[in-house]
Amino acid sequence: MKKASPIFEVEKLRVERDAVILHEVNWRVELGQHWVILGANGSGKTSLLSALTGYLMPTSGEIRIGSASFGAADWREVRRSVGLVSSSLGHRIEPEQTAREVILSGSNSQINFWGKAGAETEKRARQVLQRVKAAHLTDRAWRYLSQGERQRVLIGRALMSRLRIMFLDEPCSGLDPVAREDFLAFLSALVKGPHAPTLVLVTHHVEEIVPLFSQVLLLRGGRVLACGPKDKVLTSANLSTTFGAPTAVRRTGSRYRLEIGRHVGSFAK
Repeated sequence: MKKASPIFEVEKLRVERDAVILHEVNWRVELGQHWVILGANGSGKTSLLSALTGYLMPTSGEIRIGSASFGAADWREVRRSVGLVSSSLGHRIEPEQTAREVILSGSNSQINFWGKAGAETEKRARQVLQRVKAAHLTDRAWRYLSQGERQRVLIGRALMSRLRIMFLDEPCSGLDPVAREDFLAFLSALVKGPHAPTLVLVTHHVEEIVPLFSQVLLLRGGRVLACGPKDKVLTSANLSTTFGAPTAVRRTGSRYRLEIGRHVGSFAK
């Protein structure tokens, strides 16, 4: 049987600057999968994310989104199929921009929105505001939004393009435990909606791996340590190597937590 074409694929991706940052990363995302990219600080998560979203030029290798390939197509157009939700974008938004304006800026992949939108674009922005449960924030300035509200608005901004895949760069950073759980529940509801994009969560916390995420890619030292279904990848042995310390993965129901210390070695699989 012929294998289904991936919606997103990375082949032998290598990034070098003063040193090798990423070593020939291979990764394939298929329709219906939602992924977590997990690794310690300095593992290469940010560089991989930057390369995958067109903000860092690879030294070699290939990135394919459907039939479009990095280098063989205009990456500015390819980027319209890839959404990025990152605090680095939030820092570039003018504080007086309203939630509506931030979302409108996504229609042309801009940072900040000035001018007047057409009637259809305005209608879509209203629909997106409702979809991300932020309609009540329509006219509220960016400076007055909480961290959780900002993340929802940034997701709305990304949804203004007809996305195939959305990268979430540590979206729970800065959220208190209650706000984090609320945001993760929001993501779980989002993927059940019509025309939902594939989600890729970039994090270093296994606690954020909720049931909607079926696949995990582990990074260490710019290399893929393990990649595949989360039940096979999230082992104590793998995560001990990923984080460079003895760890034990605990599972309660459908959620995970990580114990770190000298006495966890006996729990490693």
